[in-house]
Amino acid sequence: MEFPFDVDALFPERITVLDQHLRPPARRPGTTTPARVDLQQQIMTIIDELGKASAKAQNLSAPITSASRMQSNRHVVYILKDSSARPAGKGAIIGFIKVGYKKLFVLDDREAHNEVEPLCILDFYIHESVQRHGHGRELFQYMLQKERVEPHQLAIDRPSPKLLKFLNKHYNLETTVPQVNNFVIFEGFFAHQHPPARKLPPKRAEGDIKPYSSSDREFLKVAVEPPWPLNRAPRRSTPPAHPPPRSSSLGNSPERGPLRPFVPEQELLRSLRLCPPHPTARLLLAADPGGSPAQRRRTSSLPRSEDSRY
Repeated sequence: MEFPFDVDALFPERITVLDQHLRPPARRPGTTTPARVDLQQQIMTIIDELGKASAKAQNLSAPITSASRMQSNRHVVYILKDSSARPAGKGAIIGFIKVGYKKLFVLDDREAHNEVEPLCILDFYIHESVQRHGHGRELFQYMLQKERVEPHQLAIDRPSPKLLKFLNKHYNLETTVPQVNNFVIFEGFFAHQHPPARKLPPKRAEGDIKPYSSSDREFLKVAVEPPWPLNRAPRRSTPPAHPPPRSSSLGNSPERGPLRPFVPEQELLRSLRLCPPHPTARLLLAADPGGSPAQRRRTSSLPRSEDSRY
């Protein structure tokens, strides 16, 4: 493909590699340098024309390679030029190949889904006038060496019948792994794919299982506190310096003070037996005719001067 500008001066090397920035390569010493904007515009023109020619050769409705697509994606294009003498002395473009890494879900030979991110062949074109002259193999082999991949590690996006014959002839890629998308992969694709294994927690041995957990065992070591009011501390000997004020609102209950220590039952009964009877209790017992003889004897033995007071 020929262009109205000097392709040989624009691309000093036989194969030029361009990324999404489409920066012009370094020029040869001693050559005149036009404006940088003009050089980038020339590169964009070459890529657009190559994309149109490739779409026409593959019977596509629209080009899949253009300068705008290159600038919006992290793809790489390899451009092969013809450096032989031309009548105009401006050189010509033989073809190109566009590659890029893509995250894909592909099926293996067991029809299991695998998430991979291989290098993909996105577009490949050699001008019809120079096909079957070894230019395609030269360009493809340069790309493999530059990207450091093997042919069976590639994924090809919608390859044409010509591309499939090319891969079979030069790289013995014949048997494909069927996919549900537009990408084609060949046998050996999964030979160097190592998807990250999901780490599961180690299984607990049966002998380590206890009837209760460690938190339950710690809980059993703690003494259980009795319910209120038995859990109240004994009364302090000295009152606090600033006692809290009592609240007279309806919603607050009166504050309960600390209770006395719990007295055992036997000690309580013994103290009741040793306690002297109240005078009123003696009067009630004396007035009761059904009182016990011992109570009547204690009442009758009282002096009369004491009875006269009641």
